[in-house]
Amino acid sequence: MAIDLVLRRDWNARAPRGDYTQLDSTKGVKVHYTGGNVDPGIVHDHAGCVALVRSIQAYHMDGNGWIDIGYSYVACPHKKVFEGRGLHHLPAANGPGLNAGHYAVLGLVGNSGLVQPPDGVLHAILDAVQYVRDKGSAGKEIKGHRDGYSTDCPGEPLYAWVRRGAPRPGGGTEPEPGPVAPPFPGRLLTYPPVMQGDDVRTWQAQMKRRGWALTVDGAYGAESRDVCRRFQREQGVTDDGIVGPVTWRLAWEAPAA
Repeated sequence: MAIDLVLRRDWNARAPRGDYTQLDSTKGVKVHYTGGNVDPGIVHDHAGCVALVRSIQAYHMDGNGWIDIGYSYVACPHKKVFEGRGLHHLPAANGPGLNAGHYAVLGLVGNSGLVQPPDGVLHAILDAVQYVRDKGSAGKEIKGHRDGYSTDCPGEPLYAWVRRGAPRPGGGTEPEPGPVAPPFPGRLLTYPPVMQGDDVRTWQAQMKRRGWALTVDGAYGAESRDVCRRFQREQGVTDDGIVGPVTWRLAWEAPAA
């Protein structure tokens, strides 16, 4: 399916305030949502999509101080893909230290109003993914913003779709969802000093099930920290040796390497 691309000039984008950083290739795409209220009326009013994309650019440039909208592309309910920063340009939306790893694609859904992604949004996200694979040297990964950064983005409905393998709507039977991590225990697992507790034992046991050589003793010491760092590097997240919300969730939900 050919992409229905809305070029920057077509949505009346503001010119960037500076030069983009070159992005030669990526591991794939991170999927995002707006994190705010999205008027459900945009489903029947493409002009509303245009206005929303322009408002997001204004917020990123005037509120965040970024040189441009933070996303590479934006997917709307009408199966259209808005050009953001575009091909081979570093996005700003994935989080500090994470932007070089993935293109950033926003689906126009929020945490209120339009929450459930319409099929048109999902089609457009996948069209953007294929476009950056074909023309932007993007790899095969499709991940949520929260995979690597502590955030609710891209929201539960969109993230559940990502975790199902991002199937194209109408494509037949969807694969079964993968495992779900238990709730984060609420404290960071760090060393030094040695931290002890059932939460440590739970994480160690899961890492051992994943194939890591690790003593399951409920004590988070140097051995646990070193395993954590290697696992974090494998997953492409900050290798600080700290089991926080992202590393905890990845221990259960990340595909086997």
